[in-house]
Amino acid sequence: MSRTYVGVGANLKDPAGQVRDALSRIAAYPGLMPVAQSSLYRSAPLGPPGQSDYCNAVCAVDTPLSPDELLTALHVIERSMGRERPPVRWAPRLIDLDVLLYDTLCLRTDRLVLPHPELHKRNFVMVPLAEIAPELEIPGLGSVRKLAEQMSRAGLELI
Repeated sequence: MSRTYVGVGANLKDPAGQVRDALSRIAAYPGLMPVAQSSLYRSAPLGPPGQSDYCNAVCAVDTPLSPDELLTALHVIERSMGRERPPVRWAPRLIDLDVLLYDTLCLRTDRLVLPHPELHKRNFVMVPLAEIAPELEIPGLGSVRKLAEQMSRAGLELI
């Protein structure tokens, strides 16, 4: 059984509702056993201008699935919620599920990079992650608590 952390975000329709729905679908998915979830946070969007704010959360999940199988499961959940992957990076989305960490595994494949290469730069990931796993060590980067404490909270608000 492996401990993994999943980032959840949405900024279309009802973002908070979409995030809650995704968390429920993760909990119901075979082989995914949630152990913790953060509060919901409102964050300023990345990418093209004119987007609505995001709602973000992080959940900890125990799973027997491999990293690739986990990613496939998350893509199944995204599609079941109506997500279509647009050609523009950081475009608005109904739901976005990202594998942030998988145990202490460092991995680089065509489909997946672990730890997620941008997680330590994003307050909408690090602050919720610190809420549920402050003592967690990110390979090559240090403790979640320390990284979150050093990060700006600009554009981030607890919902």
